[in-house]
Amino acid sequence: MKRIALFAILMLLAVTCLGLAPAFADEVAPAPAATAAAAATAAPAADAAAAPEAPKADTGDTAFIIVSAALVMLMTPGLALFYGGMVRKKNVLSTMMHSFIIICLVSVIWVLYGYSLAFGPDNNGMIGSLDWAMFNNVGPDPNPDYSATIPHSIFSMFQLMFAIITAALISGAFAERMKFSAFLLFTAIWITVIYFPLAHWVWGLGGWLRNLGALDFAGGTVVHISSGVSGLVLAMLLGKRRGLGTTPMPPHQLPLTVLGAGLLWFGWFGFNAGSALGANGLAGSAFVTTNTAAAAAALSWIFAEWIRQGKPTVLGAASGAVAGLVAITPAAGFVTAGSSIIIGLMSGVICYLAVILKPRLGYDDALDAFGIHGVGGTFGAIATGIFATTTVNSAGADGLLYGSSELLVKQLIAVGASYVFAAVGTFIIYMIVNAIFKARVTVEDEETGLDITQHGEEGYPDFAVQAGGLSSISYSSSSASSSVVHSH
Repeated sequence: MKRIALFAILMLLAVTCLGLAPAFADEVAPAPAATAAAAATAAPAADAAAAPEAPKADTGDTAFIIVSAALVMLMTPGLALFYGGMVRKKNVLSTMMHSFIIICLVSVIWVLYGYSLAFGPDNNGMIGSLDWAMFNNVGPDPNPDYSATIPHSIFSMFQLMFAIITAALISGAFAERMKFSAFLLFTAIWITVIYFPLAHWVWGLGGWLRNLGALDFAGGTVVHISSGVSGLVLAMLLGKRRGLGTTPMPPHQLPLTVLGAGLLWFGWFGFNAGSALGANGLAGSAFVTTNTAAAAAALSWIFAEWIRQGKPTVLGAASGAVAGLVAITPAAGFVTAGSSIIIGLMSGVICYLAVILKPRLGYDDALDAFGIHGVGGTFGAIATGIFATTTVNSAGADGLLYGSSELLVKQLIAVGASYVFAAVGTFIIYMIVNAIFKARVTVEDEETGLDITQHGEEGYPDFAVQAGGLSSISYSSSSASSSVVHSH
C-alpha cells in the first residue's frame, strides 16, 4: 500500500507537469527574421509616440534581495540543527531530515504551481490563478505590483524561502513519532491547501486580508501562526511520545541547538530586513527592530526561568531569542526600536509560560512549535496593532498607542482567520494522510528510534580506537538490520 501511494504521488507530479505544458505551447518565440522585421515596422511608430518605459531592476536592490533570500534559505538548515539537538540521539537524523527534504519538496512544488497560487492574478481574494504556473511570465523584468526594482524571478525565489521554513517549523511539534512517508504526503498537501491560500490572503495582490488592511511585514500570520497552530493540531492527533513523563527525554546535544539558534538569528535579518524588498531605510529599520527584539526576549526568558527554576539555561536563552524573532516578524517594518524592546521582553515571558504550561494542558508539542511560533506569532500580530506607527512606515497604519483602534481590530480578524483555517485544514489533511499511511510509527519503531527504522542510518555510530591508533579507527553500526563493521 505504501509503495503504491508513493508511486501515485510521483505520477501525480508528472501528470501535473504534462498538464501544465500545453499552457506554454502557444507561446512560440518569433523567429529572428520575424523579430527584425517587426522591429523595423514598429520603429517609425516608436519615434512618433514613445511607449511608457518598463520598470527596470535596480542592481543594488536586486543584490540585496538575492542575499536576503540566501539568508532565509540558511534558516532551514539552522532549524534542522536547532531541532536536531533537542531530540534524543536515536532521532537526530530523522528530525534533521524533515527540514532538509522540505527544501527539495517545496522548491519543486513552488515552481510547478505554488508561486502562482500564492501570488498569481487574484481569484475573489482567496487564491491566485495558475497563470504563472511553471514560472510562466516570471522572468528577469520586475513586476511592479510586488516590487518595481527587482526581477520578478528574484522576488519569487525570496518568497519561496518563506514557504520552505514555514513547512519545516511544523515538524518540531510531532518530532520522534511520525512516519516519513506520511510526513512527505502531509507536507505536500499542507503547503498547497493551507500555505498558498493564506499567503495570498495576506500578501497577494487582491488578497482579502491585504485588502482589509491587516499588516504582516514578514510572516506573523502566514508563517508562524499557520505553522504553530498546525503543529499543535498534529501533536494532539498523533498523541504523546511513549514514555513522556516517566522516561527522561532531555536534549541530546545542546551545542547543536545553540548553533542552530545562531543561524536562525543570522538568517532572520534576511527574513525581516529583506521584506522591505530593497536596500533602503525601511530595511535598516527592520534590521534594528529584529536584532533588538531577539536580544530582549532572550534576556526576559532566562530571567523568568531563573526566578522559577533557580538557574538560567542555555536552552532558555536560545529559545527566548527565537521567540523574540518570531514576535517581531509581523511588526518589524512598522514599529520603532523602543517598541521592539517592549515586544521582545513581553514575548520572552509569554512564550516561556506557554512552554511550561504544556504538561498541564496535556499535549506533547515536542520542540515547542506552538509554544514559540504559534504563541509568539499571535502576540506579534496583536502587538503590531498596538505599536505600529506611520512615522516608521507610511504604507502601514497607526496602532492603538498612536490613537487608532482600527488596526488592532483588523489584526485580531487576521489572527482569528489564520487560526481557524490552519486548524481545520490540518485536521482534514491529517485524516486523509492517516487513512493512507497510518501516520504514527509503531511502538517498536518508536523505541528503536526513527533514524534506524525510517532511514536505516545512525547519527552517532559506536566509535572504537584500535591498537593501531587513529589510522585504524573503526566504527560499527548497532542497527538491528546490519552487522557490518566499517574500517578506515
